[in-house]
Amino acid sequence: MIIVTGGAGFIGRNLIRRLNKIQRTDILVVDNLRNGKKYKNLVGLHISDYIDKHCFIKRLLNNSNYLKNIEVIFHEGACSNTYEWNGRYLMNNNYQYSKSLLNYSVENSIPFIYASSASVYGKNIYSSNTFDNNENPLNIYGYSKFLFDQYVRSVLTKVSSQVCGLRYFNVYGPYENHKGAMASIIFNIYQKIIHRKIPVLFIGSRDFKRDFIYIDDVVNINIWMWVNKISGIFDCGTGVSESFTLLADIVLKFLNYDSIQYVPMPYKIRQHYQTFTKANISYLRNIGYDFSFIKLSEGIHRYLNWLIHNN
Repeated sequence: MIIVTGGAGFIGRNLIRRLNKIQRTDILVVDNLRNGKKYKNLVGLHISDYIDKHCFIKRLLNNSNYLKNIEVIFHEGACSNTYEWNGRYLMNNNYQYSKSLLNYSVENSIPFIYASSASVYGKNIYSSNTFDNNENPLNIYGYSKFLFDQYVRSVLTKVSSQVCGLRYFNVYGPYENHKGAMASIIFNIYQKIIHRKIPVLFIGSRDFKRDFIYIDDVVNINIWMWVNKISGIFDCGTGVSESFTLLADIVLKFLNYDSIQYVPMPYKIRQHYQTFTKANISYLRNIGYDFSFIKLSEGIHRYLNWLIHNN
C-alpha cells in the first residue's frame, strides 16, 4: 500500500496520477475535504480508499495494527497558505502532524518522503548548502517548514529507513485551481484574461525572480527518490531564476493579450516577500538525478493548453 497525504491537493493529485500510470492503484488518500471543491482532483484517479486526515492520524497512532504492508508514505498534506498567520493552526498542521507521521514511519521502517519549502531560505537568495545556516524564514509558514526540517536532521543520522525532504520552489501546473490566491501567477493571469479582467503584477516584477518548476518535474523527483531509496533534504527546483515579468509575457503572448497593470505591493506582503529564489540542484546531481528540467516557456505552454481544454 502507498499512502499519499494531501492526495486531493495539487501535488498529491499529480503524484497519484503518475502512480496510476505505473499500475499502482493500492493508494490510500489522506486529506481534508472541508473545501469540497477539491473532490474534483480525485475524479479520474484510481485509489483503494480515502480517509480524513484527523481520523487517519488518530487510528494510525492508537492502533498499531490499523494498516499493514505500507511501502511508502508521500507526505504532501499541509497548510500551504503563506499568508496564514494563525501560528497554532500552522504548527499543528505543518509541524506536529508531520512529526507524528515521521515517528510512526521510522518506528515501522517505512520510507517517508515529505514536502518542505523554499520559504525556509527567506531573503537569502541562494541556498549554497542545504545543511548550512542559510535558512531565515520570513513568516510562520516558512518557520513551520524550517522547524520540521530541523527535526528531520536530528533523526536522519539515527535511523536506517528512508527519510527524504524536498524543498519545493514555485511549482505550477494542472489541478492547482482550488488554491485561490496561492495558485501560480500563470493560473491567476489566465483567470483574469478569460474573465475579461486586466492581469495584475506588482511594481518591480521585472526584478522579482523565482525558480519556477513544472509539476511533472516535481513528481519525477518524488518517484525517483523513492525508487532509489534516497535520504536527506534537497532543493526541488530547476536551478534557474526567471522574472515575473518574463513569465507574464510568455502567458500574454500565448493568449494573444497585450495589457497588464502594475500595482504597488501591499506593505503586509512586502515585509515577508521573497524577491529572489534559486534552487541549488547540485545535491540532486550529486546523488545521480541527471534528468533535464522542463524549460519555463515549454511548461507554461503545456499548462495553458491544458487549462484551455479543461477550463
